Amino acid sequence: MKTLTLETAGADLVYDVRGPLPTSDGRPPLLMIGQPMSASGFAALAARFPERTVVTYDPRGLGRSVRKDGRTDHAPRTQADDVHAVIAALGAGPVEMFASSGGAVTALAVVEKYPSDVTTL
Repeated sequence: MKTLTLETAGADLVYDVRGPLPTSDGRPPLLMIGQPMSASGFAALAARFPERTVVTYDPRGLGRSVRKDGRTDHAPRTQADDVHAVIAALGAGPVEMFASSGGAVTALAVVEKYPSDVTTL
C-alpha cells in the first residue's frame, strides 16, 4: 500500500493506493469512500479485492486529512471537489466507486458535478 498526500487550498488530503496505477488489468481503480469515516474503516473490505487497485481516502478534517480553511462542516459539494482532485491525482482515468453513509451523498455530488470521473457507482 502506498500512502500519498494531495495538497489543496482547503485541505491536505491523505489517500491510500493498494495496487498498481495504472491498473495492471485495465479495469478502473475502485475508490471507496465514507463519511464521517476515514480510510481505515475500509481496510478489511479493501483487502477482499487483492486483484483490484483499490483507493481509499480520509475526507477533509477526518483521519489524516487536515483542513486549512478553519471550517468544521462537511458539505457534499466541497467533498465532491476533494474526491475529484484525488481522482485527477491518480492519473488513471475514471474510477468505479463504492460509497457508504455520507460518502454516498458525496458520491452522488461527484457524479452530478464530475460525471466523467465515475464509471460505476
